Amino acid sequence: MPDELDLLRNADPVPAHGPHLGDGPLDHHAERRLALLLRADPPRPAAPRLPRSRLLWGLAATGVVLATALTALLGGPSPQPAVAAPRPLVVRGDSTPVPLALLADRAEAAAEGSSGLRKGTHVQSWSMGMSDDAPPVTLPQEAIVRWRPDGSHTELVVATDPRRPGRPVLSDEGDHPRLVADGHVISRQTYPPSWSDAPPEAPPPHDVARLRAYLREAAYVHTEPTAGELLDAVDILLDNWTLGGRETAALARLLAGTPGLRPVGRVTDRLGRTGQAYVHYDPRGVRRMLIMDPSTGAVLGLEMTATKAEPEYGLKVGDVMQYAAWMR
Repeated sequence: MPDELDLLRNADPVPAHGPHLGDGPLDHHAERRLALLLRADPPRPAAPRLPRSRLLWGLAATGVVLATALTALLGGPSPQPAVAAPRPLVVRGDSTPVPLALLADRAEAAAEGSSGLRKGTHVQSWSMGMSDDAPPVTLPQEAIVRWRPDGSHTELVVATDPRRPGRPVLSDEGDHPRLVADGHVISRQTYPPSWSDAPPEAPPPHDVARLRAYLREAAYVHTEPTAGELLDAVDILLDNWTLGGRETAALARLLAGTPGLRPVGRVTDRLGRTGQAYVHYDPRGVRRMLIMDPSTGAVLGLEMTATKAEPEYGLKVGDVMQYAAWMR
């Protein structure tokens, strides 16, 4: 029987050359890698299904125990189905879908004179956690990550739900699960200098072929990525970098050459921005919707919804499992 520490080391999604945080909380990048790891189902003979557990984005730092939180907050064996769960975005029925190739042309035209690449991100996110003895719960958060010239960086994470300002969200501060107000600081961390030449810490290229290889490495994909894997890699990229015009144009051109990503029309994202939506249906029961700026080709958001029900986990068709909205 392998030692438990060996098992944990083998499951660690942080590369060996990454910064060692000891017994401290995971940083922003490690949380996203852990989330990616948890999205993978183990091999089994039956048809693949949705992952059996999902990381509440950002909760690694606060240590929420989902079942305990649900029992304490929602009470009893028949609590509400979710907390702060957003509805799926709706495509305007009267809108005309814009092909990705045309959007890539616009992105290339807009790249001239646009802002440059910047390390760090500003993102609002919603992620669903599932358990076999409690209903799904969604924790909305906003994070700002800023890097300094010496290689150190700061990360501020607050509880937020922009759909309903002031709506409380979960907290387990002091090991007592409770509701907290919108804007409550979940974590404020400063990390020492860290330098890496591996994706996603390394700057992304603005050449399509090199960007594809970069995204494969960032997402630990060893074969030609599917559309779903590529969108997961875009998620990782944008949680590390705010793209400049040239990188945005390269990403739009790369997505335009990706089979399985279909234009569906215009949407208004969760921050009130107008975007063009592109969808991919994963056979595991997940629909990914990518929202892009119709003028510049910049990625505004990425939504994952369930296309298959998982009754034992309280998951229904159409439930939003994860959403991210990136800002400049």
